[in-house]
This record gives sequence, structure tokens and C-alpha cells, in this order.
Amino acid sequence: MTQGEHGSPARRTVLGAAGAAVTGVAGAAVLGASSVLAAGTAQAAQPSGAGRGHGHRSLPVPTVIAHRGASGYRPEHTLGSYQLALDLGAHVIEQDLVPTKDGHLVCRHENDITGTTDVADHPEFASRRTTKSVDGVSYTGWFTEDFTLAELKTLRAKERIPGTRQRNTLYDGRWQIPTFEEVLRWADREGRRRGRDVWLHVETKHPTYFRSLGLGLEERLATLLRRYGRHRADSPVFLQSFEPSSIQRLAKLVNSPRVVLLSAAGSRPWDFVQAGDPRTVSDLVTPTGLRWIASYAQGIGPTLDLVIPRDASGRLGTPTTLVRDAHAQGLILHPYTQRNENSFLPAEFRRGTDPNAYGDVFGALKTYLATGIDGIFSDNPDTALLAVADRPM
Repeated sequence: MTQGEHGSPARRTVLGAAGAAVTGVAGAAVLGASSVLAAGTAQAAQPSGAGRGHGHRSLPVPTVIAHRGASGYRPEHTLGSYQLALDLGAHVIEQDLVPTKDGHLVCRHENDITGTTDVADHPEFASRRTTKSVDGVSYTGWFTEDFTLAELKTLRAKERIPGTRQRNTLYDGRWQIPTFEEVLRWADREGRRRGRDVWLHVETKHPTYFRSLGLGLEERLATLLRRYGRHRADSPVFLQSFEPSSIQRLAKLVNSPRVVLLSAAGSRPWDFVQAGDPRTVSDLVTPTGLRWIASYAQGIGPTLDLVIPRDASGRLGTPTTLVRDAHAQGLILHPYTQRNENSFLPAEFRRGTDPNAYGDVFGALKTYLATGIDGIFSDNPDTALLAVADRPM
């Protein structure tokens, strides 16, 4: 059974295909997807803990962050995915940024676009296929930094994991790769239409690697943030990176709230590797490490396994002290990533033998939310919103 072939829980929102039009560059009309909300509307699924104060402290808690948009239902990092996430009620929409050859910032999870675009179907770009080492890992494919923006705009986006999300392939070819500036314009348009800010969660991808190519991300990002008035401490945007030095650099350029992303416990951020810094993520999640992060950032984005580790069988173990320790330093926690499919869930919440079928995601979310996290990245923001609404008042 593939995603969507099983019955949906009664309280889930119903996804529709009514169109909200979004316009891209070069006059290309790009159709966004809006949702038809059933009895469990996004408004009814607001978190029980309303935000307090200004800026990011005003967001509902727990905050639901649409991971690469509504990537459980549409090809990731497309205007269609972002639009659907907003229509479903997500509080914040995530973008990952990589540069083009001519210095434009575009929204892709990786600079390798082999699996997320139709570039392999373009004979004019066949010679661009190459092998590169990115953060110490070898990849063979096509890379954004080898294309001008005009060339990238001739490509169309497609589903990254078609074997898992077969139904998302229905939308292959519908949208272009968006620039971050297009996303900022979209967010401003939607904000005016809805009468409220549209929050973004923006990641600099492989910043040390791109700086070595003369394509530094932070200065380009700061320029756009200033141009669109999202450079202040109370601006509706989070800036995030797996490389702490990227966040430190951004802290000198803009006042927007900042989040350090944290991968597996024993791993080292690539900028640490390059600088000879021996610390690992395990060091950064200690009280001393968190105090250091709090000196230049407002939050952390840990993998969920840093909040509740899994044992050798894939079942959840005992929660760590990370939530308590981060809160003691005044840091918010936005862990990643909640997905509905069995293959991504802890073992005790999987249902049946099909890895692509939906499991007991509400049970898993209940367990994670009980730790006191301030938000969660979700490929399925409607699911996360309903799980938040299930929490006792």
C-alpha cells in the first residue's frame, strides 16, 4: 500500500486541488494548490499554548513548521508545496537555499538537483553532469552552482522520493525551481491577503563549501532580508544552519532570529571539520555547548533522536535532558522531522508491513510533544496541527 491508499483518520484535513494562482518569473503562471478544509480545520487545530510577546515569541507553541513546504503532499521546495502548507495552516514555512552560478539564491534542499528536477531529460545539459565532493561526500549529478538562473528556470521540479510518495509524482513538472526572492514576494502577497505575517524558516546549505567557490550565502541572504524588511529582531523569519559559523556570520549582518541545526550526536559540523574544531554535536548539546550557542542564536533545531533516542530495535528510549537544558539557556527547540510513513516512524508506532503506509503518527507526535519542545518540522503540517490540538488544554 502506498501513501494515501489507506483511509485517512477522521480528523485529518481533506486535501483539495482548488487553485490559488502564484506567478513566477518570465511570466510563467505557476499554479499553487490550496486545500479544502473539512471538519478539522487548520483554525481549529491551533496549539493550546498561545505565543507570548513579540517576534518569534508571539508564535503559537508548539509551532508547526512545514518542512520544505507540505512536502508530504507536493514536490518539495516548490511554490505549490509552500502554498499548500500555508493553506493547511502551518505556522512557518521552510526554505533551503543554494546559489546559482550567477549568484542568485534558489530553494533546493541540496545543490545536487539530479533527483528533484527533470535536468536528466535535457540533452543540452548532459555535459554538466559531474562528480563533486560536498562536505566530504562524493556526489555525481547536476549542481545548481554550474547553472545560471535563466538555465535553471528551464527545468521543472519533481518528487524527490517517488517510491515512497508515489502520488506526489502527479505534480511532477508543474512548478519551476523558485528563487528565494520569489518566495519573499509570495509571502508578502499572502500576508497582505490574509492580514497577517507569513513566517519563513530559512536554511543556508553547505555555506563553507559555497564560500570556497566565491558564492557566499550569508551576504546574499542578508541583502534580500533587508530589501524585504525581514532583517529585524521581530521580523517573521528564522535563519538556520547546520554550520554554527554561518549563524555567527548572519548575526553580524542582520538581527533576524537565528537557529543552530544539530545532526546526529557524534557528528561534527562541516565548518568545525574545516577549522579543526574537535567538538561534536554531543559537545554542543551539553549545558556548556548550549550556553555558547545562546551567545549568538535564539534557538536550536535538533534531530528528534537528540530529544528521545531510539534503541537498537528502533523504539523510543528515555528522553534526554536537552529540552530542559536548552530552555535553561533561553533557547527554543524546533526539532526535525515528523513524517507520516512507517519507514520514518519509531518502531512501536509503525502499522503493518508496508514501509510507505501511514503509521500511528499521532501516537508518535503525542510522545514527542510531551517533552516540552517548542515546535516541530513536519512534512505533513495538517497532521502535526491536529496532534497539537489533541493536547490537553
